[in-house]
Amino acid sequence: MNEDKRRARRFDLDLPVQVLTVGEQKPFETVRTRDISSTGLFIEFDQRVAAGTKVELVVTLPREITQTGPVQIRCIGRVVRVERGERERTGIAVSIDRYDFTRVAEAGQKPS
Repeated sequence: MNEDKRRARRFDLDLPVQVLTVGEQKPFETVRTRDISSTGLFIEFDQRVAAGTKVELVVTLPREITQTGPVQIRCIGRVVRVERGERERTGIAVSIDRYDFTRVAEAGQKPS
């Protein structure tokens, strides 16, 4: 029997995420999640990244998920697995070490 060793339930969510390596000033690019959990996520993008690389991710959860308004999650983690994806894209699994939530100001509202 193939046993799933993940620590938390994964959700198949297609959400925008900005990816930065720790210490870098500009994002690699804005990409989409393939799946996400409270302990990690999987994304595909065009940059090559080695396992063990520390990354910073900013994911925006839309109103449809939060039921209150958009929320940004700033995550610090590390690449734990690298896969060669379709059309030369690289898939990476990131284990989240730390995250902070920030409410996003919507049009016509002041930030909280």
